Amino acid sequence: MIIYKIIKFILPILVVASLYGCGSLPKIPKPDWSKRSKTIEPNARIRAQQNVIDGKGMRLFKSNKGSGTFSFASSNPLWKAALDTVSFVSLANADYSGGVLITDWYSEGNPDEAIKITIRFLSNEIRADGLVVGLYKRTCANNICSTKEITSDLNFEIKDKILRTAAIYKIQDDKNFALNKPKRPISDKDSK
Repeated sequence: MIIYKIIKFILPILVVASLYGCGSLPKIPKPDWSKRSKTIEPNARIRAQQNVIDGKGMRLFKSNKGSGTFSFASSNPLWKAALDTVSFVSLANADYSGGVLITDWYSEGNPDEAIKITIRFLSNEIRADGLVVGLYKRTCANNICSTKEITSDLNFEIKDKILRTAAIYKIQDDKNFALNKPKRPISDKDSK
């Protein structure tokens, strides 16, 4: 009985192993060393510093998605412009990774009417279709409140102000980058 269990366990393993050996091994292409563009810097510290300046990073998996530039909330001109534009009201939700800004209800003196602004970011690029501005109006009468989405010129004014401010921030960021960019590549003398 024990021998039957052992054979029952080992037999499938032997069958799979024997079938696995039937396939041919794939041919591995030889590297083409003639396509190398330049020599590699032998000093790792200098190479790492130059990669940081060039905007290169480490990749674990090959991907064509990234460009080597990183957009954080503090360096994204569209995000900064939106925050500045709605700074007159407190925020209920600000989620950079989700691309959403939602304000609290805002009222100018009349507690029975208030508006809420939502901004959805569809792109990090400064363009008209890169964000969607939504306005919601809450009207209360006898402690019964109703909310509806409104479309008015205010939607377009907020969007226009965000885009104009973002363009100004982008120009300033580009000027600061050009001023702070190193004039020459880092050499071995710089690391000493």
